[in-house]
Amino acid sequence: MTRPPVFLTPPRVRGPVALITLGALLASCVTLATAPSAGAADTLLSQGRPATASSQEGDGLAAAAAVDGNLTGTRWASKWTDAEWLQVDLGATRSLSRVVLSWESAYGRSYAIQASDDGTTWRTLKTVSGGDGGTDDLAVTGSGRYVRMQGVARSGGYGYSLWEFQVHGGDGGTNPPPGGPVEVTGSQGAWRLTVGGQPYTVKGLTWGPSAADAPKHLPDVKSMGVNTIRTWGTDGSTGPLLDSAAAQGLRVVNGFWLQPGGGPGSGGCVDYVTDTAYKTNALNEFAKWVDAYKSHPATLMWNVGNESVLGLQNCYGGTELEAQRNAYTSFVNDVAKKIHSIDPDHPVTSTDAWTGAWPYYQRNAPDLDLYSMNSYGNMCKVRQDWIDGGYTKPYLVTETGPAGEWEVPDDANGVPDEPTDVQKAEGYTRAWECVTGHQGVALGATMFHYGTEHDFGGVWFNLLPDGLKRLSYYAVKKAYTGSTAGNNTPPVISGMAVTPAGSAPAGGEFTVRADVRDPDGDPITYRIYLSGNYATGDKRLVEAQWRSTGNGAFAVTAPEKLGVWKVYVQAEDGRGNAGIETKSVKVVAPPVTGTNVALNKPTTASSFQGSYGDCPCAPALAVDGRQETRWASDWADPQWIRTDLGAPTAIRTIQLVWDPAYAKAYEVQVSNDGTTWRTVHSTTTGNGDIDTIALRESARHVRLHLTQRGTGWGYSLREFGIHS
Repeated sequence: MTRPPVFLTPPRVRGPVALITLGALLASCVTLATAPSAGAADTLLSQGRPATASSQEGDGLAAAAAVDGNLTGTRWASKWTDAEWLQVDLGATRSLSRVVLSWESAYGRSYAIQASDDGTTWRTLKTVSGGDGGTDDLAVTGSGRYVRMQGVARSGGYGYSLWEFQVHGGDGGTNPPPGGPVEVTGSQGAWRLTVGGQPYTVKGLTWGPSAADAPKHLPDVKSMGVNTIRTWGTDGSTGPLLDSAAAQGLRVVNGFWLQPGGGPGSGGCVDYVTDTAYKTNALNEFAKWVDAYKSHPATLMWNVGNESVLGLQNCYGGTELEAQRNAYTSFVNDVAKKIHSIDPDHPVTSTDAWTGAWPYYQRNAPDLDLYSMNSYGNMCKVRQDWIDGGYTKPYLVTETGPAGEWEVPDDANGVPDEPTDVQKAEGYTRAWECVTGHQGVALGATMFHYGTEHDFGGVWFNLLPDGLKRLSYYAVKKAYTGSTAGNNTPPVISGMAVTPAGSAPAGGEFTVRADVRDPDGDPITYRIYLSGNYATGDKRLVEAQWRSTGNGAFAVTAPEKLGVWKVYVQAEDGRGNAGIETKSVKVVAPPVTGTNVALNKPTTASSFQGSYGDCPCAPALAVDGRQETRWASDWADPQWIRTDLGAPTAIRTIQLVWDPAYAKAYEVQVSNDGTTWRTVHSTTTGNGDIDTIALRESARHVRLHLTQRGTGWGYSLREFGIHS
């Protein structure tokens, strides 16, 4: 199972490789070394591994040819420039002993051998000057997952060409996590988590990337001082993630998903009182994977369910909700007992998002070894809730960070006012202080979220949206390591403002201003994004049309769709860091010259929705001058809506403000007697945006004849404006 897309809800009812400089290389040049004698730590690690290069001269000269074991038949060749490179991915961090380069006639006169844990940050193991081709057998000391030859100077007019690039070293990865059973030991208020008898405080992150990307990201996770990652689902795809974690010395909280997971509005509804088939299937499935991974060195504990006690309120109410919550937590206890019977060496916990869930676990799940809690803006209140509840088990914080969407006040446009980057970073710092402040009870935390999604939720919570490190990333690193000294850190944005924030004309321009500084003095590049999360439900970030107007100001083109949008300023420093700030902007219909002669005039329609969602949606609501009301028809073709202007009237513009249920094909018709109609405009390509139609007509009656819907719903108009 993988975690369904979830962003947490209340009671909540809630880049390119950097090249080193020639001067830096030559300053530390050494002569060629002879090869060390082969030994136990001198295994050929590179053959057949994935290889990439800055360029290739032509077909058949790709990077992979330099690691295929064919010493004289195949080769890699670069373009004819100096700063070219070839690198190989060893699959995990390895200890390194020597690198052998078998040059073709186009060789490197000066180059460096470099290693990296993440393929981005490189350290130099050896530099070479005065190379003369042939075979260079270089002794090196160090470790890394990625090893590369970074060219500095060629021997002639061609590029670099290698018959083989061989990396030797230890055949094991980074030391695995400490072994031995994992236990919750101690007594009331003086508990601790131990691994192999040694104290273990969880310094963790929730895990977002795919298991296949674990080797790419986990060295970075480890560099942050993290010792644990948390997942929400465990199945056959989990093995590679556990293997990669073990290679980095990390532990994993293995999750099991139960419906309805993720709080209110998430997952499906299960009847835990009567649905024995669901419970039996889940129990058997979980047992299978516990048996598969119980002896894996990366397994720390098992976590059953995520926010389901809270989430059941989305399915039930009243006494039935109470019965379901009791049945759910009783089932969690059944799972805990089953896991303990298979794996007595790892604890079992269960996560919820509300301390109000703890009494259910206390009453119905005595076999849990500890409780777990997701808490954000209220993290510092969890300690007092634990004290007030008289609980007799410790807890792990399985998600925490800055205040969430359900915890912040609304802005002037009526949508949650997202914290700034600075406030988010402070949220992580404060959360960790509150966790560590509850000594002997809180056993650590897996903070939310090591994710790279660059969308509405990703910008709110991810430490690395689009792979770019934010202030929050460094706040977590400082919490876990005590320092970020020497780190290049992101640009800081302050004072972001949008003008006009509440009345940006659709398709027109609005202004965004922000003060941006970079603590390291790096040059800054900008991107401006829009998200329709609140307007259309689309959480993606789409790059806007914009232009800089100087002094931290940008003219941004508003979307055509009405509603409240989020606009984002993203400032990048070219060093893998970014500051991102966001505000809302309300997109409204562009102004139309002339008088709206349809305002509050008698209006009828072929049908209207009497009771559905925000309805009744009578025809008169399309001419009341308010875009928050609407007319909505039956879900059938054709339909019509008509307005009586009272007398023949000059008509110069008709503006149709569609709801998401729009017309793909329609005709504008006019009449003086309400019986004989004349078509003055038609389209078959409506897209649901605002339609502004120029006319030079005179008529008493105006009708929209709607012939093809753009959605599966009916037709719906926010405004039917007729302007003289």
